[in-house]
Amino acid sequence: MTASTVTLLFASTLLASLLLRLWLATRQARHVAQHRGAVPAAFDGIVTLAAHQRAADYTLDKLRFGLVTLAFGAAVLLGWTLLGGLDALNGWLLAHVRPWLGELGTQLALLGAFVAIGGLLELPLDAWATFRLEARHGFNRTTPAVWLADHAKGAAVGLLLGAPIAALVLWLMGAAGGLWWLWAWGAWVGFNLLVLVLYPTVIAPLFNKFTPLEDGALKARVEALMARCGFAAKGLFVMDGSRRSAHANAYFTGLGAAKRVVFFDTLLAKLTPAEVEAVLAHELGHFRHRHVTKRIAMMFALSLAGLALLGWLSQQPGFYAGLGVTPSLDAPNDALALLLFGLAGPVFAFFVTPWFAGLSRRHEFEADAYACAQTDAGDLRAALLKLYEDNAATLTPDALYARFYYSHPPAAERLAAMPARPAAA
Repeated sequence: MTASTVTLLFASTLLASLLLRLWLATRQARHVAQHRGAVPAAFDGIVTLAAHQRAADYTLDKLRFGLVTLAFGAAVLLGWTLLGGLDALNGWLLAHVRPWLGELGTQLALLGAFVAIGGLLELPLDAWATFRLEARHGFNRTTPAVWLADHAKGAAVGLLLGAPIAALVLWLMGAAGGLWWLWAWGAWVGFNLLVLVLYPTVIAPLFNKFTPLEDGALKARVEALMARCGFAAKGLFVMDGSRRSAHANAYFTGLGAAKRVVFFDTLLAKLTPAEVEAVLAHELGHFRHRHVTKRIAMMFALSLAGLALLGWLSQQPGFYAGLGVTPSLDAPNDALALLLFGLAGPVFAFFVTPWFAGLSRRHEFEADAYACAQTDAGDLRAALLKLYEDNAATLTPDALYARFYYSHPPAAERLAAMPARPAAA
């Protein structure tokens, strides 16, 4: 594999992905704008024109901002790779840090510096999205102090969890021979399972407050549904999502018997108990169909394939040179290989986005069908309509854009798939 081949392949794929993203975003913007003036017939009399137009305006603003982030991300990517940013950072660390930290320490410093610089570059965009875009449409409720604290906590958690696994992977790359990627995959799987176990009780409470669900009638209704579905959970909790955003949600977290049910306080404020039950039944549908397990297994399988590919690429000098980096002759290049793979991989993976989105939409249809069998389909329909309206989700997406990106079915398709009558008692 020659350097020129890698450069040409990377540059052409990046250009193709950017043009495709731009074309899809243009289609979505045009379609939403063209249908802004009237509520779709399927929702006439259910969704107000004001709510429909609010959703259209929010969608269009997000699309415009998305184009800015797309251009910025492409510029940063080229800066790190073909324009020599990563090579310069690695050279500086080798010259000034290696005498003090040694080989492994220098590689960890490279990973840490890359993450820190990337995070700082993204801060202005995140601030704009939070305090301008979300605030303009009435969703932001966070303060600059909370926003900064969240980023500081996120960096601390990332350092505490990321540094050990990074050090282990780098050590395996240097000490485990040609099959280092298999050992690294095992470490990666163990790390992810550990995070899944720690997240509900250790990580999530650092960012939000979780209180037991106290509403007697709602709690009894939820527990009856879970018993009827044969589902056990560690507890039912309410999260103070309103502290940061007006968006509403509910989710399961944890593994095995440690699973928790978490409701955003904004969700409980907007939905009736029957509608909350229907939303929970939808989430139970994901577990009944083993969607979560399947997605975790797929993630692990893809990570194994990715690491195996990296194991081969890391031995190809053209892989480094073709992406703007001169590999070291007297020092390990393992951290460079990890970073280059992390930078270039998403460019190529973008083209399988429709497949993953389609799989996710199929899972959502299955979970909806399960919820309609366990609760009143009318309650699920009413809950989704409220959530679409409160979250300002457009009712008129471009069909091709939705097929490419949407992890959930468009509102019209999703509601049309639900039975007209409620579930049998």
